[in-house]
Amino acid sequence: MNATSTGALLMCRTDPETVRPLAHLLREQMLLTRAGEEWSVLVPEGKPWRGTGPSGGDPEPVDRVVGGWAGALAVGSSWPVLALWWDGDRAGYTLAAGFRRPVGYVWLADGTPVGEDEAMRTFAARLGLDPVLDLQALEELTRPDPESDAEARLRGLLAVLSRTGLTLPTGLGPGESADRLRSVAAVQRGVERVEWAGWRDAVRVELDAVESSSLGPWVRGPRARAIAAAQLAAGLPILLWGAHRRSGGWAAAGAVLLAQGALGLAYHRARAGAS
Repeated sequence: MNATSTGALLMCRTDPETVRPLAHLLREQMLLTRAGEEWSVLVPEGKPWRGTGPSGGDPEPVDRVVGGWAGALAVGSSWPVLALWWDGDRAGYTLAAGFRRPVGYVWLADGTPVGEDEAMRTFAARLGLDPVLDLQALEELTRPDPESDAEARLRGLLAVLSRTGLTLPTGLGPGESADRLRSVAAVQRGVERVEWAGWRDAVRVELDAVESSSLGPWVRGPRARAIAAAQLAAGLPILLWGAHRRSGGWAAAGAVLLAQGALGLAYHRARAGAS
């Protein structure tokens, strides 16, 4: 692997439309494109691992940078995020899924494995891979092989994942420089540029993400309006009854229902006016 070749890819097991809202929140300029029927890939436009660290010190290693991105994307999502990374000394991956602890594996540049075998078993389980054939192929990547360098190890990993439908565009792969990855991604059909647009837009994007999820009908729309109206209708008599009986608990319950109903209707009106 070329000593000057440092790069990273973020692969999400869902479509670009689902990835886009959360990718905005990373506050990084990235290119987003499809990587098969069930996968998307994010390619960083910049090289944050070459800048200063969060406290102004030495730059963070590429694996730590992209591992943080993967964890941020995966938290609260129903789909896993796989970060591939490489530099002049090492290469590896980080898999993040929900709130579970990320799992990863590392190879030295010459292909020497320095990870834990258990990581590969966890990797296979979290991605729903075949526990026999796929796991056997993954375990081969953890054994010494003088003919395979770090780039070949990552390509072997991608070959196993191709059985899940992952297909990276030609030119997007391990060993390429960040500049090369960016230029290849920029010419892909349907590619989108994702960039930070401020907290106001971030809140809007986050609300869009919630509304487009399985919770959407309960947040906005006819069902959400009906629930808010029912809360108002139930809250007022409960509040009055609690006040009449001098029951603080029932009065508080009625007040909460009234507040939730009012907020629900106000939210719907505000979002309708903004769209």
